[in-house]
Amino acid sequence: MKKNILISVYNMEIGGIERSLINMLESFDYQKYNIDLLIYHHVGEFMKLIPKSVNILPEVENYSVFRKPVIQCLKEGHFSLSLMRTIAKYIALIKSKSRRLEEGSGYIQMQLSLKYSSYFLPKVEKEYDVAISYAWPHDIIANKVKARKKIAWIHTDYSKLEIDNRLDLNVWNKFDAIASVSEACASSFLSTYPALKEKVMVIENLTSPNFIKKMAEEKKIFNNKNDTSFKIVSVGRLSYVKGFDLAITALKLLRDKGLTNIRWYVIGYGGYEADLKELISEYNLEDNFILLGKKTNPYPYIKECDLYVQPSRYEGKAVTVSEAKILGKPILITNYPTASSQIENGVEGIICDLSTEGIANGIERFYYNEELRNSFIDNIRNRDYSNDYELDKLYQIVG
Repeated sequence: MKKNILISVYNMEIGGIERSLINMLESFDYQKYNIDLLIYHHVGEFMKLIPKSVNILPEVENYSVFRKPVIQCLKEGHFSLSLMRTIAKYIALIKSKSRRLEEGSGYIQMQLSLKYSSYFLPKVEKEYDVAISYAWPHDIIANKVKARKKIAWIHTDYSKLEIDNRLDLNVWNKFDAIASVSEACASSFLSTYPALKEKVMVIENLTSPNFIKKMAEEKKIFNNKNDTSFKIVSVGRLSYVKGFDLAITALKLLRDKGLTNIRWYVIGYGGYEADLKELISEYNLEDNFILLGKKTNPYPYIKECDLYVQPSRYEGKAVTVSEAKILGKPILITNYPTASSQIENGVEGIICDLSTEGIANGIERFYYNEELRNSFIDNIRNRDYSNDYELDKLYQIVG
């Protein structure tokens, strides 16, 4: 008899977590498992990439409110939930030590919103063999779903998050297993929650080389044969933690050194866009640092670049770094805490200092040394980056 599995995620907007979920859904054995997908808010370009074998549950309107503007929630008639969110916002501002709402009190606000709103949220009626909360916060699966086993996923470096750890621990304790995307993420998590050691296991983000290579051939991006520029590509949400402000300043340093033939393309969107555009304008880099916005398919850009760069301040395990390896690209990443779990330094690419100078120096090495680039490409192409076997770890939990 097939096992019934529920997987939840907030939406299917373009992002690393959602991309890794698509790869997982592509890899499931649907002869043995029925998969219900609970998407709290049915929006996002990745909705169309969900495999047909997956049963997408109808949207539960009350689950969709937590990332919508409060004004929109009021217009939709969610008065009680809007009040809870407003209360949570002010308490979070008091609790938070961070000056950045997105990176500080925003996380605490989300925790408190779900805590205070839980009384107004409906339960999922169907009972499952396994329920998987694929993205934090995990309250809905913890409190509103019946399942024989429950699994929560870790995608980030918890040492860098400003959250209410005591409140979070109450939620984590309701899960039977906690899946981390890397050993480094697991270690970071356990430094905060050592009592959960027996529950934590590593299940890396699944990659689908055939799918990624097929998507990379979908179209040609850089068609101008006279364009001899050195092309860098980065993919990520336009937020402070992704370090694109460091990237812009690094490119200015390189231009001041006379390296004017570099074009840096960034695929992504987010609340930090206006700040980045202002910095680009301040340095007169409009023709060299190019924000491309949302792209459902970033792979043709990665395939045709000379160098893939991840300039993040911190990461859990960046899906796009793994995908760049699948597409045979040399890679430069900053030395964020989990960087060593992303690439083998000096073999698949370079881990540089987490600074504008570090990024600039790393790019300069790649720019002038074609032999170095080719050696990394050769090393990468001789490796197998498929990892369907990671799904076997999940199957073992399911039983």
